[in-house]
Amino acid sequence: MTISPLKIYTGELNSTPLGDFRFAASDLGLIAVEWADSQPELDAYLQKLNYPTEPNQKKIDPYAKELREYLSGKRTTFTIPIDWTPFTPFQREALQAVFRIPYGETRTYIDIAREIDRPHAYRAVGAANAMNPMPIIVPCHRVLGTDGKLHGYGGGDGLPTKEWLLKFEGAMMA
Repeated sequence: MTISPLKIYTGELNSTPLGDFRFAASDLGLIAVEWADSQPELDAYLQKLNYPTEPNQKKIDPYAKELREYLSGKRTTFTIPIDWTPFTPFQREALQAVFRIPYGETRTYIDIAREIDRPHAYRAVGAANAMNPMPIIVPCHRVLGTDGKLHGYGGGDGLPTKEWLLKFEGAMMA
């Protein structure tokens, strides 16, 4: 992986309706957000990026502020910068398409594949979605199976968390 930033900053957001979160960001933007109880997975992801990390809550505060606003119903769009450099070109395309799904709406893996002009790559879109290191911010909870049903969610308590997020946003589900 080729990454521009020389340093990754870490911090946290606690006491939200969905629990406690841990963040990582570079000078280019957010790199990861994860539930606190998944700290080992976050640590492993950051280790793969191979850049020094340092705790710096002040650098993380803008990211934490927007997630808190979202979870309190005061924000429907994230405006924080995202560092897309850790991703392959395909992952970047797929996750940027997911990032553009509007609040309260859903898409299927096939919809995303078509949007990025790779209509047969819906399984690869699913794989990119499954490794999304920024759940909620890059709203992989808004992606449904072709049947319009919930399939897979690695964050929080899994599918119940995905369902909670979609209901919270007022999204229509099959």
